[in-house]
Amino acid sequence: MNPLESQLSYPFGDTIPPIGTVHDIAPGLRWLRMPLPFALDHINLWLMDDGVEGREGLALVDCGASTEATRAAWEQLFKGAMAQQPLLRVFATHCHPDHVGLSGWLCERFKAPFWTSAAEFGFARMMAAALPGVDGPSAIHHFQRHGLVDPAMLEQMQGRRNYYPSLVPAVPPAYTRLQDGQRVDIGGREWRVITGFGHSPEHVSLYAEAGHILISGDMVLPRISTNVSVFAVEPEGDPLAQYLGSLDKFADLPDDTLVLPSHGKPFRGLHVRIEQLRAHHVARLEEVRAACTEPRSAVDIVPLMFRRQLDAHQLSFAVGEALAHLHTLWYSGILERVTGDDGIIRFKLR
Repeated sequence: MNPLESQLSYPFGDTIPPIGTVHDIAPGLRWLRMPLPFALDHINLWLMDDGVEGREGLALVDCGASTEATRAAWEQLFKGAMAQQPLLRVFATHCHPDHVGLSGWLCERFKAPFWTSAAEFGFARMMAAALPGVDGPSAIHHFQRHGLVDPAMLEQMQGRRNYYPSLVPAVPPAYTRLQDGQRVDIGGREWRVITGFGHSPEHVSLYAEAGHILISGDMVLPRISTNVSVFAVEPEGDPLAQYLGSLDKFADLPDDTLVLPSHGKPFRGLHVRIEQLRAHHVARLEEVRAACTEPRSAVDIVPLMFRRQLDAHQLSFAVGEALAHLHTLWYSGILERVTGDDGIIRFKLR
């Protein structure tokens, strides 16, 4: 446990539900994990008792990526902890592959409606279809403009051109919209929708006043800071400012809120963790500002922020995150942006 983690409280200790099993969190609310084929090797999902139009069953928050290991884990659950309990609704916090990867498969299998925000649904559909702007070639050009010139790394990234569709082969063709402030009854427990920005287009978190429970998705994680990136589809974005502003939307939640994150263990200490996240980004912004006494591209900034070897998957997020910090400083007037004769965009102090 690192020093920041030690400032949080973990009510379930070191408990982690084995793949294919569930762990009770509160009455009618269960925790399960699914494997991921990345360095971040798991995602937490949440099952709730539910009732819809006289039918009894379950609601699910997030789905896992479309991999053989995840499908096998679901099949184990269908025969075990979920036996004779159909999914009545499938909720998604946001459009990333580990959250919506099996949404189409699960919704079709159980004829269950898909609930998410409008922006997350639209982006998931766009990326699953690999439309121009969110496809592999668009991303390569984006990375080149921001300083990635290493042929070997560019070749590896070219090999990831079908990354999203391979993990999200189908998104449901229709959805039920979730909006900020909306109240949703799931199995007799009322949840308030809290939308957030910066990590994804319109991320959905769910808060239940009864029991003080927050399903935070990726907006607040206990061990790592969620990725906040500028992507090719929105090259002029300022996602870090959006993300930090979104954290204010959790300010009214009580101190004893039980946070159920998408990665890591359930914890208490929401406001402590938010302050840690703010301090983390303030420190990163200062590092980036100090580095820009000379013109720097986003790729130049990556080694300052990520002091370890990165593979192609990790580098794609690292460049996006470096650019997010550069953009916040640029939009605030601290940096200026110039495009060199080589076509690379660089930033320097005004």
